[in-house]
Amino acid sequence: MLLRIAIQAKGRLHEESMKLLEEAGIRLSSGKRTLLIPSKTFPVEVLFLRDDDIPQSVATGIADVGIVGENEFEEKKENAEIVKRLGFSKCRLSLAIPKEEVYPGLEWFSGRKIATSYPNILRGFLQQNNIQAEIHEITGSVEIAPGIGLSDAIFDIVSSGSTLTGNHLKEVETVMQSEALLIGYKELADIKREILNELIFRMNAVQTAEGKKYILLNAPNDKLNEIFTLLPGMKSPTVVPLAEKGWSSVHSVISEKQFWEIIGKLKTLGAEGILVIPIEKMIL
Repeated sequence: MLLRIAIQAKGRLHEESMKLLEEAGIRLSSGKRTLLIPSKTFPVEVLFLRDDDIPQSVATGIADVGIVGENEFEEKKENAEIVKRLGFSKCRLSLAIPKEEVYPGLEWFSGRKIATSYPNILRGFLQQNNIQAEIHEITGSVEIAPGIGLSDAIFDIVSSGSTLTGNHLKEVETVMQSEALLIGYKELADIKREILNELIFRMNAVQTAEGKKYILLNAPNDKLNEIFTLLPGMKSPTVVPLAEKGWSSVHSVISEKQFWEIIGKLKTLGAEGILVIPIEKMIL
């Protein structure tokens, strides 16, 4: 029995999804050009689909689970459940208008034509804000629509904003934030649910380790209490007495964001022989 997981066939979400599976110990038996590939190392098979086909494939049970952008999941409104938020492929869905336009607020969109690939999300937002506007649904390069006279504004995915800038547009309203989701078939069989639970366990171990460093250092015993306040670890630092009297080896986990600030304080407290090691997996 294999758990079938649907993944976007190409693009950034594909790359990040495949990286997560690989780090979770899932190896595939052939290249991504094959539509359906079984794993060599875990009871799953990967089904490669267009991102906008993934919600329906999971809702109907063609795939047991799928990794999809929250934007696509919200747009399609398919009857699948959110199993886990994955925290990568973050972006936002925003309204953008030509740079030269003065933007007084949402009323600017009244009576305007807005081009988008997400008509359902946009329609709901406009209705909530009592804005009457014409929605022009297109696929592909939405950002070029105002420049060729197809629309007055656009509603599209924004990551860095560079695409908007390149098309002389400016972001004026953020409608929703989006990230990758693991979604699941609501009537998943018990045996597949067990496989899914193991997959989630592995994913959690990988993601918990992200942005963390394992640190080892030698420190004078009379400074340990002050050092402990800097290195709380997962519960508390590990302390091992050294052969040299009055000194101990301290082991802990720190956030990479705090790394340089903490290292400087540790040195001030007399810490020596500081060793920092990347963490691949972390199980709490």
